[in-house]
Amino acid sequence: MEVTKLQKQNHYDEIAQQIKEMIIQGQLKMGDKLPSTKELSERFGVGRSTMREALSALKAMGLIEIRQGGACRVIRQTPAEVSLPEWTSLRMNRTTLLELMEVRQSLEISIAAIAARKRTTEDLAQLQRIMQDMGSSVGNDAEGERTDLGFHQLLVQATHNSIMEQTFDSIRNAMEMMIRDIRRAELYANQEVAVQLLKEHKVIHEAILSGDPVLASQAMRVHLEHVESILIKYI
Repeated sequence: MEVTKLQKQNHYDEIAQQIKEMIIQGQLKMGDKLPSTKELSERFGVGRSTMREALSALKAMGLIEIRQGGACRVIRQTPAEVSLPEWTSLRMNRTTLLELMEVRQSLEISIAAIAARKRTTEDLAQLQRIMQDMGSSVGNDAEGERTDLGFHQLLVQATHNSIMEQTFDSIRNAMEMMIRDIRRAELYANQEVAVQLLKEHKVIHEAILSGDPVLASQAMRVHLEHVESILIKYI
């Protein structure tokens, strides 16, 4: 699997496009396993969080599956025909981003409730690990971003609903086009904000652990409203 190392560090969409072309052209075939996230990160010259975002984008296209533990396998040779909005055709302005935030909030509140009902023992183990990583990453903006994204990705996986996963990935990827730099600077590099975000994630995690969908959805709403109150100042 020969790849082109990127000059810029955060362009997960360019990575996704490279791998997508390999799949469409048959360099990667159905059933083929992709190298580990660590190995792919090294080949492309990017961080693991960027690589995970690229893999999530490929999953949203229906080209790969991401199994528990992070192993990835090609499952289609062409992108799936999923009835999701064509984000690239939208004008990415402030109004569009606010609308995306509204949609994401509604979706993630539902995700939290469903995850609280359907989470498995393995889901809980993965959430516990990411919470431990999140606790030790306060003050490190890159790791704070990685663990935050990882937590929300694990929650949607815990719904065990493939349509919800694809919808979530689609909306998240669209928002990434606009808020990536703002998010890192204003959420994770700010020590006070990072500590508060950790507390909010702990409340969500505890609700998922106890299997309480009402508390999980309430905690998610509080968390997202806090995040949006910060981001909205800079868009």
